[in-house]
Amino acid sequence: MGVLSIILLILFVIASLLLVFIVAIQTESGTGLGGIFGGGSDSTFGSQTGKVLNRVTAILGTAFLVLAIVLAVINKSPADNSLLDVVNVEQVQGQNEWWN
Repeated sequence: MGVLSIILLILFVIASLLLVFIVAIQTESGTGLGGIFGGGSDSTFGSQTGKVLNRVTAILGTAFLVLAIVLAVINKSPADNSLLDVVNVEQVQGQNEWWN
C-alpha cells in the first residue's frame, strides 16, 4: 500500500466517523441524540443549525462515497487469471476424471 492509499484510508475513516456523529446529533421532532447538547431547546446549536447540519451531512456523505470508490479503484488487485479461464480449466480437469 502506497502513501496515497494510506492517506485516503485515513480520510475515509475520518469522514465515516464524522458522518456517523453528524447524523446522530440531528434531531427529528425533538427526539434523538441531538437533545444531549441543547437540552430542551428546539435546535441543537442555534436557530439555523438545521440547514448547516444538512449541508455538512451532504458534504460528508459525498466525501464518503467518493473516497470509497477511489480506494476501491486504487487497491484493486491486478487480475492475472480471469474468472472464465479458471472455470474452463476446472471443467477440463473434471471431464477427464469422471471415470475414476
